[in-house]
Amino acid sequence: MEIGIDSFAATPVTNETGTPVHSMNSLNELLERIEQADKAGLDVFGIGEHHRKEFLDSAPAILLAAAASRTKRIKLSSAVTVLSAADPVRVFQSFATLDLISQGRAEMVVGRGSFTESFPLFGYNLHDYNELFAEKLDLLLTIRDNEYVTWSGKFRPALNNQPIYPRPLQDPLPVWLGVGGTPESFVRAGTLGLPLMVAVIGGETHRFRPLIDLYKEAGEKAGHSPETLKVGLHSLGYVAETTKEAVEDFFPGYAKTFTRIGRERGWPPITRQHFDAQNGPRGALLVGSPEEVADKLLRHSEALGGISRFTFQMDNAELSHEQLLKAINLVGTRVISLVNS
Repeated sequence: MEIGIDSFAATPVTNETGTPVHSMNSLNELLERIEQADKAGLDVFGIGEHHRKEFLDSAPAILLAAAASRTKRIKLSSAVTVLSAADPVRVFQSFATLDLISQGRAEMVVGRGSFTESFPLFGYNLHDYNELFAEKLDLLLTIRDNEYVTWSGKFRPALNNQPIYPRPLQDPLPVWLGVGGTPESFVRAGTLGLPLMVAVIGGETHRFRPLIDLYKEAGEKAGHSPETLKVGLHSLGYVAETTKEAVEDFFPGYAKTFTRIGRERGWPPITRQHFDAQNGPRGALLVGSPEEVADKLLRHSEALGGISRFTFQMDNAELSHEQLLKAINLVGTRVISLVNS
C-alpha cells in the first residue's frame, strides 16, 4: 500500500511559540514538510485546491513544482483539482510541465470539490455542476491520450486538430478520480477505468464498500482489468508517539475547524463525544499512535476489499509545523513498515 499526505495548505493561526505565522512562512514550511516526507520514505504528497481565505492552495501546480525541485522520489499530486471550474487544456499543460520538472512524478486527482467558491469566481453556474465536470473530464482525458485534439462541447470553444503541449514524461499521465459518496461518480470512474480516490471525512469507512463494489463492477463491465481498478482512501488523521498525545494535539483544532465549517453547512458543533466516535474502531478518523493507526488502516483496507493508497489529511487541526514534521516522520519510519510488513 502506498501511504502519503494530502494538504490544503491551511493557514496556521500561530506556531509552536504562539506567534502569528505569515502566509509566506506558512508556504515555506509546507515545502519543508514535503521535503521531509520525501526523505522519510512516504510515497505521495498531494495539494488540494481551494479559493478561500483560510487556505493557500489556490495554485496547487505551482506549489508542487516548487516541491519537485526539493525532492527526489515522492509522487506529487493534486488533491483534488477542481476540474469543473478549470480549463482542462491549462490543467493538462500545468501537470505535464510538473511531470517534466519532477522527472515523471506528477499525478492528478480530479474532482468537483467540496466548496463552491470557484464557480462564481471563474464565471460558471453552480446549476451546471454535473454537466461541467462530465464534459471537462472527457476533454482532459482526450488531451491526455492525444497530442492533436479534435473536440467540441457545451461549455468551452471547440478544438479542431489542435496540438497541445508540452507532453508529459509519463504516458499516460496518471489521473485519479476523486469522489465523495455519489454512486454515479463511482460508476463513472469504473466505466472510464480510472483509479479511484475516495474521500472519507466522517461516518464509518466500511459503509463505502457497496460503492467500491459498484466501481469495480462498472470497470469490469467496461472491459478494464481488475489490476487497473485501483482504490485509494483519503481521511483525516494524525500520528504521535501515543494515542493520548495524538488526541490531545489534534482534537482542539479539529473541533474548531469543523465547527466553523458546520456553521456554513448546518452541522452541529463538534463535541469530544462526536470525535471519540469518529476515532473509534470503525470511524473515519485515524488519530493515534503508529501501531493503532496502522492497525486501523489495515482494518479499513480489509473492509473496503483492499486499497492501494492511503493519504492522511493532517493540517486541518491547527497543528504546528513542528508537530506535523514529527507526524510525517512517524508515518515514514513506523506506520509504513507496520502496514506493509
